[in-house]
Amino acid sequence: MKASEINKKWAALQAHTAQAFDMEMPDIKIMLFLIGVQELGKGPMKFSKRQKEELMHIATCRLFSSMGFYELEGLDQDGWPHWQLVKPIPNYTLLEQEMIIKSLIIDYFEDAMSMDVNG
Repeated sequence: MKASEINKKWAALQAHTAQAFDMEMPDIKIMLFLIGVQELGKGPMKFSKRQKEELMHIATCRLFSSMGFYELEGLDQDGWPHWQLVKPIPNYTLLEQEMIIKSLIIDYFEDAMSMDVNG
């Protein structure tokens, strides 16, 4: 996807998510948190600050698994997924990182939620 297409789809996804959750426009961190909660599959509950960070890590691993960087090892005794890095992630610039993560988030919602974010 071109940067302009990513940005257009990202804005549409942000607007859809903000409306669905009755919130301000979500940033990347909030979107990662929502994906982490979805991947955990435990429904709405309160999370500690550490758990929120772990949820964002779960989301990042899940997203980068589609590029072959991570594999799911399994679930721990509490049902939390654990991922293993299988190949090093290249040293992307900050702008490249942001565009890749946005693109992966868009793909996640298009695939997992069958949502049209074409705007």
